[in-house]
Amino acid sequence: MNIKNLLTQDKAVSTEVLFRSDKAFATVIQILANEQLKAHITKVPALLTCVFGKVVFENEKGLKETMQTGDYVQIEPMVKHWVNAITTSQLILFK
Repeated sequence: MNIKNLLTQDKAVSTEVLFRSDKAFATVIQILANEQLKAHITKVPALLTCVFGKVVFENEKGLKETMQTGDYVQIEPMVKHWVNAITTSQLILFK
């Protein structure tokens, strides 16, 4: 199996659960070029990793991180954040 093959849809943003247990889960997120994962809040700490592509992660505190293959960012709980795709990108969200 390959993560790149999990999402082949042409939706602006698509997701697929990669792993789930009673204590944690991982979700693959695909964002097409020039599209946005709209602003939202997580209630628990999370880790976002870029599998491939180029995105810009931003939050309401002014953090702005350009992420490319292999980069990651820790997401604070209860802080609004969003992701803009520069190129078609896949990410993994760990909670």
